[in-house]
Amino acid sequence: MKNVLVITSYFPPETGAASNRIFHLAEGLNEQGFNVSVVTPLPNYPTGEIFKDYKGKFKHTSSENGIAVNRLWIYASNSKNKLLRLIAMLSYSFSLVWFFVWNNIPKTVIVQSPPLLVAFTCMFCLKSRKRQLILNVSDLWPIAGLELGAFKKNFSYRLLERIERFNYRKADLVLGQSEEILTHVNSIVSGQNTFLYRNFPEFESPELTYNPTDKTLKIVYAGLLGIAQGIYKLCQELDYDQIEFHIYGSGAEQLKIETYISNHPELPITYHGQVSRSELHNVLLQYDVTIIPLLKRIYGSVPSKIFEYAKLGLPMLYFGGGEGETIIKTHDLGWVAEAGNYEHLNAVIASINKDKLTKNVREKIIEKGKKEFDFKAQLLRLKDRL
Repeated sequence: MKNVLVITSYFPPETGAASNRIFHLAEGLNEQGFNVSVVTPLPNYPTGEIFKDYKGKFKHTSSENGIAVNRLWIYASNSKNKLLRLIAMLSYSFSLVWFFVWNNIPKTVIVQSPPLLVAFTCMFCLKSRKRQLILNVSDLWPIAGLELGAFKKNFSYRLLERIERFNYRKADLVLGQSEEILTHVNSIVSGQNTFLYRNFPEFESPELTYNPTDKTLKIVYAGLLGIAQGIYKLCQELDYDQIEFHIYGSGAEQLKIETYISNHPELPITYHGQVSRSELHNVLLQYDVTIIPLLKRIYGSVPSKIFEYAKLGLPMLYFGGGEGETIIKTHDLGWVAEAGNYEHLNAVIASINKDKLTKNVREKIIEKGKKEFDFKAQLLRLKDRL
């Protein structure tokens, strides 16, 4: 049985796309006969605080569904202060180096990126001709940070570019969740060995139920309430004449969103807090349309919600541009509004005929998802590369 180590900054019980992505990868490889172990920080995302059950621990080791999970110490923070965020990443990097020194590391290692510095620590410390290093790239940093306004083209940015280049060069195989990511990798390291690994979810879909009760279009967002998603601005820009807006999740903008809702009780916006993923799947089915927004079009980014919602049969309104927009259009999974254009977004919403959002429409989306986004088929192709 081949041993595989997965190194990630996010893992359940943490929530969000990154955590789900790595969990399904680890679980899928385990089911394919690999002996999988995971190294991850003590859970702290997205709150920036170590979860209650893990507080006061320097490390925690457990077996979860046949996977050995090693949770290491981290200085947890979700502060907007760049220095504190850097300290948090460096603290996990320090714990990783300590783990590498005192443990036997398998010959096959999958490293999640971003964060770039954590990935760099792994690629630098584990580089060996006898070891297969696989870099799983879910977002392009530092480019994404530049597009979001978090970085400027200065010395620090150029340093991050060098780190990015080093990580790609040292990888034996680069997994990318979008074609844009793989194109970017090959523009930096010509001829690099790459593999398109989408974040296709693997879960039991709840029974399809949909019984609309009135003419009001019920739109839902579920996920990270971060700067990149722009949910706070969305609350301000939506035209509420014929819609309700429902929000699930947590993140940096949560307080601003809650305050905005409190200050505008006349608006049909409801914040439901954060619920478990299995509970969320059932809750989402009561809504008419889900919105998948990005504040700005981010090169390389394809929200994994697309694949998850396709499996649920949930019609999607995509508002982020790029490759995600192409996927929605190509597979007829819903509607597309021009990224950043709120006037166009409201026009698209106004054009949606709720009477045509039948159960049959949802069944077609599920069938399309099964045909185009099969997790096991993708995993079998990846298995052949390990």
